[in-house]
Amino acid sequence: MYSLARPLLFALEPERAHERTMRLLELGYRSGASRVLWPRPKPLVTRAFGLEFPNPVGLAAGLDKNGEHIDALFALGFGFVEIGTVTPRPQAGNPQPRLFRLGRDYALINRMGFNNDGVDALVRNVERSARRGILGINIGKNKDTPNENAADDYLLCMQRVYGLADYLVVNISSPNTQGLRELQSEIALRRLIGSLREQQERLGVMHGKRVPMLVKVAPDLDEQEIDAIASVLNEAQVDGVIATNTTLDRTMVAGNPLASESGGLSGQPLYGRSTRVLRRLRARLEERIALIGVGGVMSAADAAGKVAAGAALIQLYTGLVFSGPALIRETVDAIRRRREDPSR
Repeated sequence: MYSLARPLLFALEPERAHERTMRLLELGYRSGASRVLWPRPKPLVTRAFGLEFPNPVGLAAGLDKNGEHIDALFALGFGFVEIGTVTPRPQAGNPQPRLFRLGRDYALINRMGFNNDGVDALVRNVERSARRGILGINIGKNKDTPNENAADDYLLCMQRVYGLADYLVVNISSPNTQGLRELQSEIALRRLIGSLREQQERLGVMHGKRVPMLVKVAPDLDEQEIDAIASVLNEAQVDGVIATNTTLDRTMVAGNPLASESGGLSGQPLYGRSTRVLRRLRARLEERIALIGVGGVMSAADAAGKVAAGAALIQLYTGLVFSGPALIRETVDAIRRRREDPSR
């Protein structure tokens, strides 16, 4: 079905195609068509961060920034859905055009810039949803908040969404908010994560439940930087890590006429770089810290490769754009086969 719709969607400007797709998914959910068109994968229970996931394949943040389509996305068969990135105050993001489709490379470049309606709007949307699955909420800072005050934005978002989230993600790795990746430096990271971990424990007592906190890192890290981040996260006893966000590197798409567009590159060219970071983090992090592998998962084999590199769970985004919802079931089945036969 998606193979028929894709040429029509790809004829549209990418951001408009995204909006049209989300409306169609919502229509499919409300009409019941989703169950017929995209049957749910058979359960493949996976435990991570103290949570039980019905299957290990989730949606990465960015597709539903405001949490407006949570139920429609769960209806596609995801084991978990991550919404956001959300910031304390609404912001428009970067000027359009800011999303580019690199068809021959099976890739996207985006410089959206945390465009969202603000945390209060997201909270209202989540409260209205049925939430039939594990829901992650990805939090960030407003672009005009200086890094020295970044903790205030993250703490505010954490406080507002804590009672609604099954897990939280601290996004310090988007390349589209100026200076954000500087928060990955060892000193800045230790200060930020320390503050957030303290609040996580306080909120856990207040709400009577402990919501896991994950950190999302960039793929553009050298080995020394990865090791430093792992050391800080081990020391802080975070619950998990998402590896990785998009890349600034254009080596893999050199020659593409859109390669010079600024922003983060995702899709097939990102796979090797993101998996390298995933593998090294798995070697450096304590075993109890689970990893979500994301970046370049375009096929069942890619999903199995992320698991082999150390991921407990995987996420899809660009692969979904190019292959459609059938990719969810294919990736779940690939991970199932690998569990049954680890030599695959």
